[in-house]
Amino acid sequence: MPRPLCLLAVLVCLVMPASLTAQTQVPFAGLEVDRDDPVEIVAAALDVDQQSGRAIFTGEVLVAQGAMRLAADRLRVDYAEGGEGARSRISSMNASGNVILTTPEEVAEGAEAVYDLDSGQVTISGDVLLLQGGNVLAGDRLVIDLATGTGRMEGQVRTLLQPGRTP
Repeated sequence: MPRPLCLLAVLVCLVMPASLTAQTQVPFAGLEVDRDDPVEIVAAALDVDQQSGRAIFTGEVLVAQGAMRLAADRLRVDYAEGGEGARSRISSMNASGNVILTTPEEVAEGAEAVYDLDSGQVTISGDVLLLQGGNVLAGDRLVIDLATGTGRMEGQVRTLLQPGRTP
């Protein structure tokens, strides 16, 4: 979705009343990701530090795993420590700068995202905007559980629901 349209959706959400510490459950109908699926990463540049077990991808980064896509300006990949072959297993990915997560049914954007492959959770933070069909949710933080296909929006939650559509 074009950035101006996303900004318009946020403005609409901002005029709606909300509590200061709200949270709401969010279904993720289109998200079917097996944490064991391969992770493909495309970027303009890659820096690897074997000693720390870290890789930094920069420049139009795109991550794909199953039906989930994550785009960002920068991505840090941390590899698991200890054990045989552990450095080849990704433990977490930290994305920053113009973060956009897409599934076949949803689009979420924010300032940062952390994908913990061990727990199967994706946490998006920093002025989060979630679009599901014609429905819009905005908040401070969105936590998505890939195993259950559910999410939780927290902090300054604003919602715009279209009649006849479910979030």
